[in-house]
Amino acid sequence: MTSLLLKRHATLVDRMATARGLDLEEATLRGAVAPSELPDMVLRCVGCTRTVMCETWLDAQIGTVSAAPHYCRNAHALSDIAKRLG
Repeated sequence: MTSLLLKRHATLVDRMATARGLDLEEATLRGAVAPSELPDMVLRCVGCTRTVMCETWLDAQIGTVSAAPHYCRNAHALSDIAKRLG
């Protein structure tokens, strides 16, 4: 796996979290996200076959959304993080 591929998907994970109104760095500092969760989220994203669709969806978002798209492999994890943050 190339570092460029990992960087692309790390960016997508961060953008999807931001679209959900989540700051993953802040959530990690507050203890709502274990540091080991972030690499797992990136690897789930790497395995997705809808990367371009995801990028297009993210580009179209204005403000925060209540849920990630149904095809997002991290939708459940992002919902869990949102719940942990209250």
